[in-house]
Amino acid sequence: MELELEPLRLPSDTERPFVIAGPCSAETEEQVMETARLLAMKGCRMFRAGVWKPRTKPGGFEGNGEKALPWLVRVKQETGMLVATEVATPEHIELALKYGIDILWVGARTSANPFAMQAMADALKGVDIPVFVKNPVNPDLELWIGAMERINQAGIKRMAAVHRGFSSYDKKIYRNLPMWQIPIELHRRIPELPMICDPSHIGGRRELIAPLCQQALDLGFDGLLIESHCDPDKAWSDAKQQVTPDVLDYILSLLVVRSETNTTEGIAVLRKQIDEIDNQLMELLAKRMRVCREIGQYKKEHNMTVLQSARYSEILDKRGAQGSLCGMSPEFATNVFELIHGESVRQQMEIINK
Repeated sequence: MELELEPLRLPSDTERPFVIAGPCSAETEEQVMETARLLAMKGCRMFRAGVWKPRTKPGGFEGNGEKALPWLVRVKQETGMLVATEVATPEHIELALKYGIDILWVGARTSANPFAMQAMADALKGVDIPVFVKNPVNPDLELWIGAMERINQAGIKRMAAVHRGFSSYDKKIYRNLPMWQIPIELHRRIPELPMICDPSHIGGRRELIAPLCQQALDLGFDGLLIESHCDPDKAWSDAKQQVTPDVLDYILSLLVVRSETNTTEGIAVLRKQIDEIDNQLMELLAKRMRVCREIGQYKKEHNMTVLQSARYSEILDKRGAQGSLCGMSPEFATNVFELIHGESVRQQMEIINK
């Protein structure tokens, strides 16, 4: 299904992508207003703050709820900024609309639950408000698209996808793995859908925000959703990934916004070379598969199993090492040959089962 979308017109600086900034949590009215005033002074035109905070374990600060919504109203009245908050239930939506919140976003835990998404969609019927949908915690593109389809079917046509990375059991440099290939594929499928990057949740540490912002812009993202707090070290939630408005302004001032459409004759020549190389790769892969089918026939005639584990391990080890020598990551080379081997096995299975 294609999403029925209308242009998402949000205020932005002509020299910067649009940015939605503010604290992870609306802790106190004083904290919200101080952060908002500082951000407004730096030219920020959209303010975010978590009113309801889903926490991994009970006992942590889970937000002030409805009590904090008048604080966002005050931000809007005194600074002129648009205000945004996360919603996770139909009741949240009802209250956010009651207080005139301008933008709603759906968090990663909620977008992973189709029942929750449908309940939210039902609550949004007949409403005209921008809704942003974060990717699910697990790397499932279809689940992400399905979550947005439910909201879109409710009549919400001003939408955006928010990339906040994907959870991983292993400890990595990032809090949530970027796995850029997933939002890239989403953009390929739905090019008219605005893409927003949440570097705060991807990085999990404030020192990673700047490089992640630049990576997102280099990949053609339309905007950024960044956590900013007047006193990050004293934040009640996600203190390590928040920056002051001053630091945020500095990060944004260093960003290089590249053109997606300006092309030159030089890059056209290089792209032609890429096309020629890709054609050669396809011809070589076709040749490799022909040999694999001959091997499959041999295995059939000699009653051999298709999968030869020792040979498979040898291929992966050898190609991973070669990839490193050729300036590629060994993981990339290994992943490529895992896919090639998988197709080889599939074709040999067809030969054996004839």
